[in-house]
Amino acid sequence: MWRSIGILRQAKLILVRFVRLRGEPDEIAKGVALGIFIGMTPTFGLQMIIAIFLAFLLKENRLAALVGVWVTNPVTAPVIYAIEYEIGRIILSKPRAGLPEELTFGAFAGLGYDVLVPLWLGSMVAGVLCGSLAYFLTLRLIPAIKSWRIPRWPRENWRRRK
Repeated sequence: MWRSIGILRQAKLILVRFVRLRGEPDEIAKGVALGIFIGMTPTFGLQMIIAIFLAFLLKENRLAALVGVWVTNPVTAPVIYAIEYEIGRIILSKPRAGLPEELTFGAFAGLGYDVLVPLWLGSMVAGVLCGSLAYFLTLRLIPAIKSWRIPRWPRENWRRRK
């Protein structure tokens, strides 16, 4: 029964992997905060590489940083980036960027500046806020989560399949 529900199984496996992370709560919390900070930047597709590299340089928990990067995925990225763009646009007091009237490379190059600068500024603000919040939440939750006893999946169905 449980094996047929893939999403629940994946969520449980992620939780089990998170519980089994080795290290002190402070090390894990710093790794998660670093990962979430990087996950908030508009470097979609390179975030995991950047997280591992920076975690290695800063001597933080690399697996925890990877877990933090998963905050942005194909489902959440459009929402996160739209909010970050709006934050940056409001800070810079810029009007919303619209589509250019002519479809030329020069028109889109100018549009890139109007979108990328507010997006990066908003992502830095959101990254610092979300990373800090994640650090303190993870620091408090790690001792509680590590004490959980997560039961195994029922083995009856597994034996019948063979």
